[in-house]
Amino acid sequence: MPGLTNLPTFPEDVPTHPLLVVDYELLKVRNKDEIAKLWKAATELGFWYLKNHGADAEVDKMFETGSETMALPFEEKMKFEQGDSGVSFGYKAPGATVTDETGALDTVEFMNIAKDDALAWPAAARRTYPSTVNARMDDAVVPFIRKSIEVNDTLLDIFNELLGLPAGTLAEKHKLGEFSGSEARLIKNPPRPGGIDEAKAALAAHTDFGSLSFLHNRLGGLQVMVPGTSTWQYVKPIPGHAICNLGDAMTIFSGGLLKSNLHRVVPAPGEQGRHTRWSLVYFTRPGDSVLLRALTDESTIVARAVENAPEHLREIFESGQTSNQWFTRRVKNMRTNNQKVCLSDSIFSGMECSRWGSPSV
Repeated sequence: MPGLTNLPTFPEDVPTHPLLVVDYELLKVRNKDEIAKLWKAATELGFWYLKNHGADAEVDKMFETGSETMALPFEEKMKFEQGDSGVSFGYKAPGATVTDETGALDTVEFMNIAKDDALAWPAAARRTYPSTVNARMDDAVVPFIRKSIEVNDTLLDIFNELLGLPAGTLAEKHKLGEFSGSEARLIKNPPRPGGIDEAKAALAAHTDFGSLSFLHNRLGGLQVMVPGTSTWQYVKPIPGHAICNLGDAMTIFSGGLLKSNLHRVVPAPGEQGRHTRWSLVYFTRPGDSVLLRALTDESTIVARAVENAPEHLREIFESGQTSNQWFTRRVKNMRTNNQKVCLSDSIFSGMECSRWGSPSV
């Protein structure tokens, strides 16, 4: 695929944050040491590398799908645009969201494909997509989404055990047959040479809304802010390794034990910044009807976590909103045309809406 071969290596002189490497094959057989490593990553930073996930072939085909889709004429892609009403599925053009309080526009374009549409194919459950996506549903989109669901569901099952929840609790909140905001995202960001430049940041600092994100990229640009610091650090892409992270829903369900950490995307460093940055992610999100609340009644571990949490966080653990209500508002508020509403509208005291906005990586 153009833009994914003969890429320059990540610069050696750029500071990076060393994520823990978790082996998916060992997780599947419930290796205790590997589960302990996952728990450490999930409760400290909320990000980790995942190796041996078995999705490499599906990922390669999805990158091809992304290239074919982004090569369509702009007018054709805009026929499938998300709009400003809070719908996530479909095409997002560059500049449709802002990156910071100054109003700087983002540089990213992407296509979101709903889990519900992939599983209903060839029927349309939520919306329609460009011809390039339809042509690759059978050999690329559906296999990638099913594989991503398999991986993320395995992780959810392990977290269910570690949080002391009754068997199947988290699975019930992510039922395959219920409509949800779960989606695959094909992302293109143009070359932006020159290193880190706040004015050229691709995406606003944010935490992911949902439960789990399963990310694949070939160039740098993703940065995390380690808790307790005010410094951004790159996450170095490693061939064959996905980057996984937790979202806000899991922080809420766990009473704050599982971390949904602040991150952003900036231009790739060094010579990598001269190349188009392609990335692919699958977001697992709770079913639309799921109430976002800490699972204190189901787990003494979660109940103790809530008791020990700061007062301002306890408000988050009882949002009073369903997954669909929360996600729709966050997507809507990230749109440039709605940004005046966003800056004055947040259910989280003292938190900018970009902090809890629509994720992109």
